[in-house]
Amino acid sequence: MHPTRLTAAVAALALSASLATALAGTASAAPQAQPVPPGHGKSLALAAADTAAASGLDELRHGADEDLVRTSVTPWSNGLYYAAYQRTYKGLPVHGGGDAVVLTDSSGKVRDVTGAPAPALRLSTSAKVTAGAALATARGQLAAVESASAPELTVLLKAGKPVLAWHTLVVGTTAEALPSSLDTYVDARTGKVAQATDKVRHAEGRGYHNGNVTIDTAAGSMTDTSRGAFKCGGQNGSAYTGSSPWGNGTANDLVTACVDIMYAAQRESDMLKEWFGYNGINGQGGMVPARAGLTQVNAYYDGTKTTYGRNQNGTNQLTGIDVVAHEYGHEIFDRTPGSAGSSNENGGMNESTGDIFGALTEHYANNPNDTPDYTVGEELNFTGNNQPIRNMYNPSLINNDPNCYTQLSSGTEVHAAAGPQNHWFYLLAEGSNPGGGKPNSPICSGGPSSVTGIGIQKAGKIFMGALLLKTSSWNHLAARRATLTTAKNTYGATECNAVKAAWNAIGVPAQSGETDCGGTSTPDFSLSLNPSSGSAQPDTSVTATVNTSTTGGAAQTVQLSASGAPSGVTVSFYPTSVTSGSSSTMTVKVAAGTPNGTYPITVTGTGSATHTVTYQLTVGSTTPPTGCDNTEHSYQGTLASGQAAAQPDGSYYYSASAGTHVGCLRGPAGTDFDLYLQKWNGAGWADVAVGGTAGADEDTSYYGTAGYYRYVVHAYSGSGAYTLGLSAP
Repeated sequence: MHPTRLTAAVAALALSASLATALAGTASAAPQAQPVPPGHGKSLALAAADTAAASGLDELRHGADEDLVRTSVTPWSNGLYYAAYQRTYKGLPVHGGGDAVVLTDSSGKVRDVTGAPAPALRLSTSAKVTAGAALATARGQLAAVESASAPELTVLLKAGKPVLAWHTLVVGTTAEALPSSLDTYVDARTGKVAQATDKVRHAEGRGYHNGNVTIDTAAGSMTDTSRGAFKCGGQNGSAYTGSSPWGNGTANDLVTACVDIMYAAQRESDMLKEWFGYNGINGQGGMVPARAGLTQVNAYYDGTKTTYGRNQNGTNQLTGIDVVAHEYGHEIFDRTPGSAGSSNENGGMNESTGDIFGALTEHYANNPNDTPDYTVGEELNFTGNNQPIRNMYNPSLINNDPNCYTQLSSGTEVHAAAGPQNHWFYLLAEGSNPGGGKPNSPICSGGPSSVTGIGIQKAGKIFMGALLLKTSSWNHLAARRATLTTAKNTYGATECNAVKAAWNAIGVPAQSGETDCGGTSTPDFSLSLNPSSGSAQPDTSVTATVNTSTTGGAAQTVQLSASGAPSGVTVSFYPTSVTSGSSSTMTVKVAAGTPNGTYPITVTGTGSATHTVTYQLTVGSTTPPTGCDNTEHSYQGTLASGQAAAQPDGSYYYSASAGTHVGCLRGPAGTDFDLYLQKWNGAGWADVAVGGTAGADEDTSYYGTAGYYRYVVHAYSGSGAYTLGLSAP
């Protein structure tokens, strides 16, 4: 099944007799929807949307014991409504697939349907492990537990297979004293942890970052009952008490920190209502409470609260507008359909969502003490280098984070993986050459020559509407399709084509079934490769598919060519030219004797415009190094004596669960290469395992908790090529 769309069979069921009746205008009784948000009466339009969605999807079944249960209806502009559905099996909620969202108008016409993939289910719902035993196992993952929700019996889809499991959220700290919020599933048959995903991503008042501002509080407590149970206090969870004016405006006074937190969070809530018509952070007018005073270089959301620490030098609290709005952006991602997923790509889009809402809130607040921009944490000096921690208009300027979708891999750390969607949002809001003192933004290979922005308010509303189409299989391809649907239905062809151009500009290809924006546009096309890299031994060949799509005007002829191939490597295409929207097979032939190494090859498409994409060819072995048969991944590199390199691929990886990390280094004969496994401790990289031999070959094995890891290979003496094999939980 396509990850963002129901299968043809399911779609046919969705257009069953009951839905066809609804679309024809014959009303049927709808089951009770979730309460309508304050300020929205139960209008005839909403009732029609309920009926259409319920009639079509409440009847949808994958099997005799399965249903889709409507969990929410969210009003939108232009008479649109988003109806979200969760799959159930014998009355138990299903997590990890099968959820769906229907976009409908007030007449009951279905505008779009998105759904996460799921197999048909068949399993016993009789638990052999008690809820109490499962809770004890879940709590045992953390060194200290602050809270744990009551276990709920569910069906977890893990790697496409159903597992009967007890689901609970455990909040506390790890053995390394790091904050953790483990969304945990304990197998109800074996009692073992089946999956644990960490949700932590890593009145008048005198604020430090924002100056003298107005905030909403109770008379004697930093509590805001107008926004649910929102409050701010210290690490014990209690709201600070006192009277207005709150705080003293100094850098490390914690009441002052709460002034900054409440100001930013309240502005974000107001922005959502005023700009988008969305009812606050959680969609129901409220938000989780906040805590100040964490003694770490960290700020995080864990599903129950947001928490804020200090910068590396201890000179101020991490409570600037964009950081606070970023953390509450995680709550928006968590509370919209599909919740927060567990893959690195999904995690990167979650981090990007926080960055996007940080930028939106800065622009809405327009505070002279923190002028609106598209960088993250620029006011806070997070790590002591006076640099922001992320850059949206050119992500590569910070830690060489990826600008383009094609640069992502399954191991890209989630904060770095925010780069492509952040880049997309800037291009949509401001364009590639906005002028007016705003920075230019680069376009990835294969994209249009330029992109024209539509303004941050429109861009933000399109993004928010797309989040309401989110399912548990959310990724960049799904986001492209959802933003196009939202743009066309909320605004029209101009904005829809701008969304399309921005996705093309970061290398996210066109998707089957995505909306046709309509309107007229300049003839253009996009170019992409699948896969964008490959490996071959000498005297063999490797292939890739060159995909094209029409991004403007009518379809056109695209001539294909390649350049930059090393001596001994030839590149051919069949066919050599295609009509945009079609594909060609690229064959890369490696002659005998071609030296091992990695070579970039430029693929060019020439039509009304010229676009290029890069194919990374690796010549040589990709099998595990000798004696490392138990490792899953291999990486190669070359070092001169005294040099060091991080792996995988100069970056790091995220392990979502506890387990054993295995490293296996094989270096050049006669050298002394060292291998270190490092873990991020919130402030820096710390060695957790070191190879124990003197020579070219070293092995490590380390059992660790969930977190960010990387290997460092150091050429202590001697030079040459090495291979690193590794496995992670």
